[in-house]
Amino acid sequence: MPFQNQYVQQRIEKAEKLRELGYNPYRNDSERNTSIAKFINVNSDVEQMQDKRAESRSYIVAGRIKLYRLMGKASFLKIEDESGILQVYLARDNLPEGFYNDIKKLIEVGDIIEVEGYPFVTNKGELSLHINNLKVMTKAISPLPEKYHGLTDKEARYRQRYLDLIMNAEVKKTFKVRSKVISLIRHFFEEKGFLEVETPMMHPIAGGANAKPFVTHHNALGIDRYLRIAPELYLKRLIVGGFEAVFEINRNFRNEGMDATHNPEFTSIEFYWAYKNYKDLIEITKELFDYLFEHLNRPKKLPYGDLEIDFDDFREIGLVKSLSEIGGVPEKIVNDKDLIIAFLKEKKIDVNEKMNLGQLQAELFDEFVEAKLINPTFITDYPVEISPLARRSDEDPAITERFELFIAGKEIANAFSELNDPVDQHERFKGQVDAKECGDDEAHEMDEDFIKALSYGMAPTAGQGIGIDRLVMMLTNQHTIRDVLLFPAMKPISKAEQESIDNEINTKEEN
Repeated sequence: MPFQNQYVQQRIEKAEKLRELGYNPYRNDSERNTSIAKFINVNSDVEQMQDKRAESRSYIVAGRIKLYRLMGKASFLKIEDESGILQVYLARDNLPEGFYNDIKKLIEVGDIIEVEGYPFVTNKGELSLHINNLKVMTKAISPLPEKYHGLTDKEARYRQRYLDLIMNAEVKKTFKVRSKVISLIRHFFEEKGFLEVETPMMHPIAGGANAKPFVTHHNALGIDRYLRIAPELYLKRLIVGGFEAVFEINRNFRNEGMDATHNPEFTSIEFYWAYKNYKDLIEITKELFDYLFEHLNRPKKLPYGDLEIDFDDFREIGLVKSLSEIGGVPEKIVNDKDLIIAFLKEKKIDVNEKMNLGQLQAELFDEFVEAKLINPTFITDYPVEISPLARRSDEDPAITERFELFIAGKEIANAFSELNDPVDQHERFKGQVDAKECGDDEAHEMDEDFIKALSYGMAPTAGQGIGIDRLVMMLTNQHTIRDVLLFPAMKPISKAEQESIDNEINTKEEN
């Protein structure tokens, strides 16, 4: 049953007492006329006044009580809104007769109140609001965690993000940076002449990337649909149709494992650019990072845990070359399937001997190179076997015009010159279908309509996807994707486990 906790019951009783006294504990008639940050900013001169008060000024602010010190005939409270925190002074003699005695023991930490008064500076030098009117706007019936320990349990923070945001101001800052990053990315591409578009989130075929999809059912059509794993094939259809520069900031869904850098649903931007190639994408990616750092007003060298990332130090290197130069893999084995298998076995690494050469080279990269890529590094020249949608190199048909961008050991972006030969694309899809039949549940399916679209002719095009969640992790020094997602996917817990968490949070109130 809800509301069984004794502290919750006590607060419910106080809400009822407010009603009995004629005060609605859930009002909707706010008259707030300024934020706390604006109040502090416009009254910075009060400190210089002779008596350190400005009684001719009147402000109405509102916020959640974060601290409450009851002192007989007067009280100090600290209230917080989205913009900041403010001390307010509540005195019996400045309020209507009987009001202070009615209200003082019925309000508490967690309640949302609205107060009217004038600015003054306390003897300790703190700009405050001297109250002459107070309204309880929302009575909180669940107490906040005890102030000095806050909400620190990671599981509780992610499961009850609303409480995390109340208790941890730094969390709000992270998500404000995230919002700003998305806004800046949108403006960057708009300024470059790209058109923002929207494509379906339910697909008849799971395509655009190698990933296991989520399956849903469309009742009206009586058929299954796949939640989008990538918007790529629809965006390229638009290039066929004559748009020359398009982008989509999109939600994708992949039915895969969860770890520090993977969540089943995630946000990325994909953009496609006609008459360009992957080398052009390298340059626009560097421009995008310059744009972000300039408008976020951040230094190009950022801490990331024990590391320092230098965003002025971009590097390019081919995948096969990186195996020996960065990963330390013997150069003589990197182009020999049997030698790679023997090497991986020697290193006690599980290996699927049915993998082709390109897949085995990718295994070597994952094991020995990826974690070492700290400063931004474009890994280029991917094997064609693991790049079913990328254009072959004219110089070497065994590799593709593709790169992935890695920062702090994590993949941030994937890009390539797009394959626009419909016959070659059909053969690549057939290879993916064969791989799926051999047990690769992430292999690409055959998309006949996309092949048909290519048959009408797609201009030479370059396309790229950038993972926004991981990018925000880099920019905010966060080390798990859950810390940059407001509501990350979580394993369900029992009702008893949730009640245990709630009871622990509600055990002690700060009054």
